[in-house]
Amino acid sequence: MADHIDTRCDLMLFGALGDLAQRKLFPALYQLERANLLAEGSRILAIARTEADTPEVRNRLLEKLQQQIKASEFDESVAQAFLARVEYKQLDFTDPGGFSELNDWRNSAHNQLIVYMATPPAMYGVIARNLRSADCCIEKTRVVVEKPIGHDLESSRVINDELGEVYHESQLFRIDHYLGKETVQNLIALRFANNLFASQWDQNHISHVEITVAESVGIEGRWGYFDKAGQIRDMIQNHLLQLLCLIAMDPPSDLSADSIRDEKVKILKALRRITPDMMEQYVVRGQYVAGTSNGRPVPGYLEEEGANKGSGTETFVALKVEIDNWRWSGVPFYIRTGKRLPEKLSQIIIHFKPAPHYIFDPDQKHLANNKLIIRLQPDEGMALKILTKDQGLDKGMRLRQGPLELTFSETFDTDRIPDAYERLLWEVMKGNQYLFVRRDEVEHAWRWVDQVIQNWQDSNEPPKRYAAGTWGPVASIAMITRDGRSWYEDA
Repeated sequence: MADHIDTRCDLMLFGALGDLAQRKLFPALYQLERANLLAEGSRILAIARTEADTPEVRNRLLEKLQQQIKASEFDESVAQAFLARVEYKQLDFTDPGGFSELNDWRNSAHNQLIVYMATPPAMYGVIARNLRSADCCIEKTRVVVEKPIGHDLESSRVINDELGEVYHESQLFRIDHYLGKETVQNLIALRFANNLFASQWDQNHISHVEITVAESVGIEGRWGYFDKAGQIRDMIQNHLLQLLCLIAMDPPSDLSADSIRDEKVKILKALRRITPDMMEQYVVRGQYVAGTSNGRPVPGYLEEEGANKGSGTETFVALKVEIDNWRWSGVPFYIRTGKRLPEKLSQIIIHFKPAPHYIFDPDQKHLANNKLIIRLQPDEGMALKILTKDQGLDKGMRLRQGPLELTFSETFDTDRIPDAYERLLWEVMKGNQYLFVRRDEVEHAWRWVDQVIQNWQDSNEPPKRYAAGTWGPVASIAMITRDGRSWYEDA
């Protein structure tokens, strides 16, 4: 199919010398070059405020590529071929006059124009308007912007309105990099291509769902951004609600972008509102204090470099989420995310209900529910925990729990799984929007998250403390224990 799609493009990358571009975007583009997916004639214009020339920027990018890419995957000849596509332009994004010079670079009407704004969201509207004033906004331009869009519903509408003044919704590609992960994409195949799961995917067969995105690191020098955002804006509104939608949505009519996104919006609209009187039992907010990580002492959040000692920003959030529809009535989704947890881990666990009548050893009844474990990182893959008879003449009908396991890197005999940004950039070049977020998704997610944040602000209750290197505040354990359940690592 891809052979029939013209993917030749001119990529204008705003913020090309920033952290995102250097750590993620240029390495992803290099990998596309290495896989022979960058079409002949495709070009990249790196745009930033820094005074520099093209040779200087190419040398800087080469150094960064050597740092970011594994030695086994770095090929000097591929890197040089890739960097030959790159030219550099110094530009003040707020100066409309400078944008007219971009048309001098755009000397090919045949290449698809892609504008990637790897900048703070406040710059999206400025860049869009200046491109329009310079007549560089042609009708078929594809525009890529990073989430989060805004810091609440109101600010997201302002940013989306600014983009909408210049571009149609069909031109906008809002990136949530979790949607580019191989395992996340496999959720759709797992659910809708396998009747084994499709027929069991509802409140009749599933007791509850866990979604965990854990980080072992602290704020890594991002204090200025993170302290204003907090974990709920940085992770829940973005990534975890998207994962919840893919797990919970009804089957789309087809694999088109709008069919998939329509079903995700239905889930966001069905999320039960968390009212102030529900907060104590449905929400846990935490902030890490000094502890140990990987055997080394680490400071608390308020002791990090540049910290505001009086900050009440949360670094951990656990939520009990309920969906008010026929499929999920009575099935809680327990979601949590935090910094300075024991390990870097992203996984979804589907807990199936036990058989209605249990006939085996009563002492083993706690093993009786099957679990589907979907690993996003590390070691992307899936495992289905099933029960079988323990082996041996002396074991009788004792049960044992074991996995039917699918590890992508081993099963598909591949040395590497593509990074999320490789997939997302490739889909932009092909013009596919199904892995990108539509405006109404953004707004419904903010609407739900905003009411939780407002409840926090109204209560004025500080976040609960937890030691770095642990799984968060004790209250998060109490939240799930109250329902007679436990987090997977505690089971």
